[in-house]
Amino acid sequence: MNTRQNRSKTMSIPDKSHLDALYVRLSHESSRLDAAKTDQEREIRGIWVNGIKKEIESEKKFLGITDSQTNPPQSDNDLLKLLYS
Repeated sequence: MNTRQNRSKTMSIPDKSHLDALYVRLSHESSRLDAAKTDQEREIRGIWVNGIKKEIESEKKFLGITDSQTNPPQSDNDLLKLLYS
């Protein structure tokens, strides 16, 4: 057995691709929520955003990831504040 096979057996790194996709989806839906034009649209998009947040929490539990191991999504305004501070 070569070294690479040994490492893959001893180090099990969880596949976070689904979690990453959820964060991207949350970002997109949050942007759409911010741009919503009617109360009805804001209500339904708010429900979707909350659902995605719950799905992210479930995925993190499944992967055994704590909040200190992930970078929470940040709004554009938060990123700009960090950039200019």
